[in-house]
Amino acid sequence: MKPNRPNAMRHLIKQIREAIPFDLPEANLCSGKCNGCSQKLLDYLDSELEDWEYRLQDGETPDFGEIQRIAKTSKKIYKILDRNGLIKRGL
Repeated sequence: MKPNRPNAMRHLIKQIREAIPFDLPEANLCSGKCNGCSQKLLDYLDSELEDWEYRLQDGETPDFGEIQRIAKTSKKIYKILDRNGLIKRGL
């Protein structure tokens, strides 16, 4: 049985929060080579996720396009953070 859309969004948000290092110190974000501002990307993604967390608490149901957009945005940001050396592997 497939999860309903609100549960699918909650699960996606949980996966994103586990995979992306939102808690990195600012000093780590801006050292070395940079292929996009990691701090701005993390802030943007965090605000998008928080927005959906509040909307889900208020009973809003995301449509499939909104779930897909969050997933696609997160994947792009993850790739940039990985290129910037901020993603830890093998933990």
